[in-house]
Amino acid sequence: MINASKSIEACAAYYGDESEAMKDYLIAGEKKALSLNNRGPIAFEEDGSLSQSIRDAYSKYGFYIFEGALNQDELEDIKVDLEDLRLKFPTGPESTVNSKGEPAMNAESKSLTLLWSKPLGDPLGGTELANGRHQIKMFEPEAQGDAPIAVPLILLGSLQFSDACLRTYAHPDLLRVAESINGDDFTPFNEALFIKEPGVGAAVSWHQDGVTHWESKNFDEEIHGFNFMAQVYGSTAVNGVWVVPGTHKDGKIDIKKLVSETGSERLEDAVPIVCNPGDVVICNRQILHGSFPNCGFEPRVTVNFGFHKRSSVIGTKGGGIHSEAQVFDSKIIERRARAIGYAIEARKQKYPSEKSYSYAPLKESEKSFEWNEAAREDMRDYNLEDIDRPLNEVGIEKIKIVYFD
Repeated sequence: MINASKSIEACAAYYGDESEAMKDYLIAGEKKALSLNNRGPIAFEEDGSLSQSIRDAYSKYGFYIFEGALNQDELEDIKVDLEDLRLKFPTGPESTVNSKGEPAMNAESKSLTLLWSKPLGDPLGGTELANGRHQIKMFEPEAQGDAPIAVPLILLGSLQFSDACLRTYAHPDLLRVAESINGDDFTPFNEALFIKEPGVGAAVSWHQDGVTHWESKNFDEEIHGFNFMAQVYGSTAVNGVWVVPGTHKDGKIDIKKLVSETGSERLEDAVPIVCNPGDVVICNRQILHGSFPNCGFEPRVTVNFGFHKRSSVIGTKGGGIHSEAQVFDSKIIERRARAIGYAIEARKQKYPSEKSYSYAPLKESEKSFEWNEAAREDMRDYNLEDIDRPLNEVGIEKIKIVYFD
C-alpha cells in the first residue's frame, strides 16, 4: 500500500486546533479499512457468476476492492491519455482555450463536462446542486498562496475524451461483474473522471447517490446501482473516498443530524477506500460516502463508471441530475448503451488476443459497431443521454457560480 504517513501529517496541519484529532482519525481510519475482509482479485464461480464470497462481502460492507484489476500496460495507457487531456483542459472555468491558446477539449461541447472548484474547496456541500444530496459543507482549508484560482474536480462524459477510459469501460471481467450483480441486461449510468491533485484537490461532501427509488415499495440494497472506481495512482486516507460501511441498507440518511450527533464531519464509523494503482472498487451508490480535500502529496484520479439494473430504470423518471429529467424507455436505454458497443470494439483493437465481453442487449438487437472516426463523432456529447444525470435542475449558470467562487 502507498505510505501516506507524510501526507497525513501535512493534511492534519491544515486543521489548526483540530490537527491532532484529524491525524488520529486518518490513521485509525486507514487501519480499520485495511482490517476489513473486502479486498482481493476478481474471482468467478464455475458457472461464471461472481464469487459468492465476494458477493457476501460486497453486500455486508457496500463496497469491495478488486486488487490489480487493471494491469500495468492498461494503467500506462490511461496515464498517457490523462497527460494529453491535461494539456487540452481550458485554462479556467470561463475559458475555451488551453494554455497554448488552442481550442480546449470541451470548447464545442453542448453537455456539461468539466466541473471546477476553488482549491481545497467543497463546491457541492450545503448547496441545492444534485437535488441537495450534499447536506453539509466540509471544512475548506486555505490553500497555499501559489495555488490557482480554480482547479478541475470532475470531468463528465469522459469516454468521449479518452480512448483509454473507453477501453477500460469494456474491461471484460468488470462487465462480467456488472452482469452478475445487475443481470445480463444491465444498463449504463454515467462516466466521469474524479481529479484530486495534491495540495489543491477539492472535497466532496458526505452524501448518498440515487434519487428515484428511496421511497419505492421495491427498495432494496441494490436498487440505485453501483459505480466502478478504477484507481490510476492509488488512493489513501488523505485523498481517497471515505464510506460508512453497511449504510447502503439503511435507506435515506439524515446527514445533518448524523454530523451534529457526531460533533464533526469526522463520522465515527467511516473508513477510507485505500487502494494501490490498478485496483478497481465496486461501490454501492446508496452507501454514505464523501471525501476530504486533498491536502497531501499524492494525486488521485478515479476512472468512474456505473451501471443499473434495467428493472430500476425502465419506466422511471430520472432525477435530472446527470441529464434532463425524463422517463426512460427501451429506446433511450438502447441509444445510451451504444457506448458499451463502441467500447467493446475499441478494446478489441487494442487487445486483439483478449476474449471480449458479449453484451446481451446488443447481441439480441443484432446491431454491429465499429470504433472509428464516425463512431467518435457519434459519441460527442453522449452524456446528454446519461441515465439519472447529475447537476441540471438548478441550471448550469448556478453550477458555475458555486464551482467558481
